[in-house]
Amino acid sequence: MEEPGQLKRALIDATAGALSGAISRTVTSPLDVIKIRFQVQLEPTTQWALLRKDVYGPSKYTGMLQATKDIFREEGLRGFWRGNVPALLMVMPYTSIQFTVLHKLKTLASGSSKSGDHIHLSPYLSYVSGALAGCAATIGSYPFDLLRTILASQGEPKVYPSMRSAFVDIIETRGFQGLYAGLTPTLVEIVPYAGLQFGTYDTFKRWTMVNF
Repeated sequence: MEEPGQLKRALIDATAGALSGAISRTVTSPLDVIKIRFQVQLEPTTQWALLRKDVYGPSKYTGMLQATKDIFREEGLRGFWRGNVPALLMVMPYTSIQFTVLHKLKTLASGSSKSGDHIHLSPYLSYVSGALAGCAATIGSYPFDLLRTILASQGEPKVYPSMRSAFVDIIETRGFQGLYAGLTPTLVEIVPYAGLQFGTYDTFKRWTMVNF
């Protein structure tokens, strides 16, 4: 049974992670919007593609500065934060779920709820715990990630004026499973990413405790 102090510590960690994630997501939203615009535009920006005009039309966005100017001119300052609300709704539960599940898995693996005892887990268990926590967080927050990408990718005229309209359309046209389109490749990506992230963190922390 977990001690109240340990539960409080886990709650504080999850809340701090959620708030820091929300702040960082809001600050970096303009870069995220520009990145998504380049990812979803149909026309490649490579020199070869531009020369093959019989195959490809001209790209709307050809550089970061040009994309920044176009988005600002067409959509105003708010355009750089398009999709930020679902992004916040994604990152806050994602971080909270990740840290909560990670703490629980390490408690089960170590037989102790004390964070100090978790550092003695083997690298393998640290990797597995991180990977599973990343999967749980991804599944729990994925619909918001999908809505964020849809809203951030659309320019003018907008297909969906709000997160609600995008959500309703997806449910009506593709059903509930439509909110999880692309989940499988995302999980394939998150398993090594989250596993290495937390596994490497724990390994480095153990090394510093021994050597310093």
